[in-house]
Amino acid sequence: MKHANERSLRYQVEKWLAPGSVPVHVRQFSRIRSDGRRYVCVETCHGKASRALFFFRHDDGHWCVYPPAPRRSNMRGEVLAA
Repeated sequence: MKHANERSLRYQVEKWLAPGSVPVHVRQFSRIRSDGRRYVCVETCHGKASRALFFFRHDDGHWCVYPPAPRRSNMRGEVLAA
């Protein structure tokens, strides 16, 4: 099981983009249109080089660089006999 700190967006940003003291900036944040889950695009610039990554919030509270699996509907329709 992951330590609670490893679930945070800050931890993931530092792990993937800024292992030192390089400043990072949030470029975009919103929700995925299809299911309302959150995402954030974070960018770091060092001289002329820049890097950006999207981070996605999963249902368990983790932030990851890959999107969560699509939610499946638990409702089922049944055909009624006439």
